[in-house]
Amino acid sequence: MKRIISCAGLAAALALAIPASAQVQNPPREASTMNHGDFSVYGDLFRVSPKGYPTLNFLGLGGRVGFNVHPNVALEGEMNYDFEQNYTSFSGTSGSSTTITSGVRPLTAMFGPKFQFGTSGPFRAFVTGKAGFIEWSTSGKAPSGTTFADSFGQFGGNSTMFAAYPGGGFEAFTGPLGIRAEAGDEIYLNNGAHNNLRVTFGPSIRF
Repeated sequence: MKRIISCAGLAAALALAIPASAQVQNPPREASTMNHGDFSVYGDLFRVSPKGYPTLNFLGLGGRVGFNVHPNVALEGEMNYDFEQNYTSFSGTSGSSTTITSGVRPLTAMFGPKFQFGTSGPFRAFVTGKAGFIEWSTSGKAPSGTTFADSFGQFGGNSTMFAAYPGGGFEAFTGPLGIRAEAGDEIYLNNGAHNNLRVTFGPSIRF
C-alpha cells in the first residue's frame, strides 16, 4: 500500500513539473510573435546650428523600418524630408511662433543598429547609432510628392554631405501598436563637423 501511495505521489509531482517546465521554456506569446521588427512614421524637428549663422528649425515627416537580428538588436533604415521652417521670437514676456514653407529642404537617409532593452514588455528604451547622408535640396514649389522625388535629382553634388546620428529614446506598446519618441545629435560634415539637435515622435507598429 505504501508503495502504491509513493508511486502515486511521484506521478503527481511529475505531472505538475512538466507544465511548469513548459512555461519556463516557452516565452510569452507577445514576446515571441511581436519581436521580429517594427516600422513607424514620425514628425521630425531638425534644429540646425550652422557656424556664424542664425539657428534654423526645420520641420518635416519621415519613416523608418527595422528588423531584429537579436531580441535586443535591430537593424534600422530611415528617411525624412524637412520642408518647413519654424520661427519663434520673444519680446519681453510674450512670444510668437510662425511656420512657413522652406525653400531649403534637408533630405536625410541613414542606416544602423538599434540596441533595445525591455523587449518582452509594453515599454522599452533604446540607443542607436546610424550613418548616411543629408542632401540640402532646394525648391521654389509647394511641398508635394513631386518635390520630394525631385530632391533625389540633386543628390551627389556639393549639397550632399555625410551624416551620422547617435541618439536614444523609448517606445510604449499596447499589443502591436505603440508610440516612439527619440532625440539625438545629427552630425554632418561640411568643412568640419556640425552638431544639430534632432527630435522625432510618432506611431509605431511591431510585428
